[in-house]
Amino acid sequence: MTTLKDVARASGVSVMTVSNVINGVPRVGTATRERVLAAIDDLGYEVNLTARRLRAGRSGTVALVVPRVDHPYFGELAARFTDALAPTGRHLVVEQSDASKEGELTALSQARLQQYDGVLLSAVGLQYADVDRLDADLPLVLLGEKPMPPRFDHVSLGNLDGGRLATQHLLARGARRVLMVGGTHGLTDGGMADQRTDGWRSAHRAAGLPVDDSLVLHPAAFEMGLAREAVHDAVAAGLRFDAVFAVTDQVAIGVLAGLRDVGLRVPEDVQVVGFDNLAVSEHLSPALTTVDPSNDVLVMHAVRLLERRMAGAAGDAEHVVTPTRLVERGSTR
Repeated sequence: MTTLKDVARASGVSVMTVSNVINGVPRVGTATRERVLAAIDDLGYEVNLTARRLRAGRSGTVALVVPRVDHPYFGELAARFTDALAPTGRHLVVEQSDASKEGELTALSQARLQQYDGVLLSAVGLQYADVDRLDADLPLVLLGEKPMPPRFDHVSLGNLDGGRLATQHLLARGARRVLMVGGTHGLTDGGMADQRTDGWRSAHRAAGLPVDDSLVLHPAAFEMGLAREAVHDAVAAGLRFDAVFAVTDQVAIGVLAGLRDVGLRVPEDVQVVGFDNLAVSEHLSPALTTVDPSNDVLVMHAVRLLERRMAGAAGDAEHVVTPTRLVERGSTR
């Protein structure tokens, strides 16, 4: 295995000079630099980036902390972050918090932070006060919708606008009783479900229609099986509805299955809109009309902000909300 000493011997310089060339130290002369680089090529010397980063106090690694790695939304988000970080030479490590305060605090512990250059945190379990106690100098970017201390960079989705957009689309297509599956009854933590439900309410008010909270179903978790059961229960209870706004595409998949189970046709009997524009959504039967939350925009801003913090930049935190758009497919008329 070729060593620094071998390169130094072949190029007629000291080991320190070879190290300076590899690390881009500007004081090395052009002729010397070219001689060292030629020796590196001739000998096939490979720079140990990991060791170099550790000596510099950097790991070259960024952590993405998400509630569940088996949730399609977060799987797709991780892939986007991996692609976005690749040109910077950084690698992504995904940690699962189980949507718990303990899991998220563990990811932000000193032992963990020593392994990473920065952290992208989808905060679900942590509350405002928990985050407010964190060191403001942490290279941290918050993802998600819960209200958080303004001193941290924060990128979130346009949930309110997206919920309004989805519901307006259904109302414009003749729906008058829009079931909200995965919604909330009043403010809980100000998070994603609250905001999307507020969008549902806002669209009804804007259309001059009553807001009927009996149409808001809140399964214990945003899972396909529970959403499917929620549809069964709603039909069995005699709840009348002609459309469904599902809080996520994953919930919408369960809704489609539940409607099929009870003999209701989509979109002829019930129209359905989801939220997230997962890759699978266009391959369902019928293909799912859904809200696209601009995850590429979220990733672009989150990486930009994190790179700035990892470089030691000070200054006021930024708060970015992504735009939303409706993707019309076969589940609405």
